[in-house]
Amino acid sequence: MARTVWDSTVGKKTVMAVSGLVMLAYLVVHMIGNLKIFFGAGEFNHYAHWLRVVGEPFMHYEWTLWLVRIVLVVAVVAHATSAYQLSRRDIKARPSRYVHKKPRASYATRTMRWGGIILGLFIVWHVLDLTTGTVHSGGFQQGHPYQNVVDTFSTWYGNVIYIVAMLALGLHIRHGFWSAAQTLGAGSRTRDRALKATANTLALLLTVGFIAVPVGVMTGLVS
Repeated sequence: MARTVWDSTVGKKTVMAVSGLVMLAYLVVHMIGNLKIFFGAGEFNHYAHWLRVVGEPFMHYEWTLWLVRIVLVVAVVAHATSAYQLSRRDIKARPSRYVHKKPRASYATRTMRWGGIILGLFIVWHVLDLTTGTVHSGGFQQGHPYQNVVDTFSTWYGNVIYIVAMLALGLHIRHGFWSAAQTLGAGSRTRDRALKATANTLALLLTVGFIAVPVGVMTGLVS
C-alpha cells in the first residue's frame, strides 16, 4: 500500500506537503531561538546548551537533539525526492513548452525549483559553517555559538549567502504553504483568503526574523 501511494502523483504531493509542514514548524522554532542572540552571549549560549540536554535524565546528552536532526533529514530527503520526481513527471507529461505562458503565475511559483536548489545548497553550507565548523571563518569555537555566529556575519560573503538564502526561503514558504494546504484539502472558497494571508504572513515573519541576525551583527547590535 505504501508503495502504491508513493508511486501516485497524489501520494508524492502529500509527502511533499507533510514534510514541508514539518520543516516549517522547525523553522518557526529555530527562528525564535535565533532571536535570543539579541539578549547577549550568555543567553544565547545557554539556549544552545539547553538544546543538548533536553529530556535529561531520561534522554542521554544530545539524544533529543539527534532525534530532531534525524526527523529533519528524513523530511528534507522526502521533500526533495518528491519534488524532483513530480518535476520529472510534469516534464514527461508535456515535453514541449507551452506556446503561451500563464500571465498570472507569481514570481514565487516560477522560482520554486530554483529556490529549492538554493536552499539545499545553503543547508549544506550552514551545517559546515556553524555545526561542524569545517568552512567557518575566524576559528570555530566549540561550545561558543554566539561568537561563531558573530564571526560568520562579520564577513561579507557570510551575509550575502545567508540573506539570499532567506529571501529564497520566504518565497518558497509563501507558495509552499498555500500548495500544502490545497494538497491536504484545507482549501475552500471561504478559507482561501485566510490561507493566502497566513502564507504571506509566515513568509514575511520568517524572512525578517532570520535576516535580523546578520543585520544585527552588521549594525553592531550584536557584537
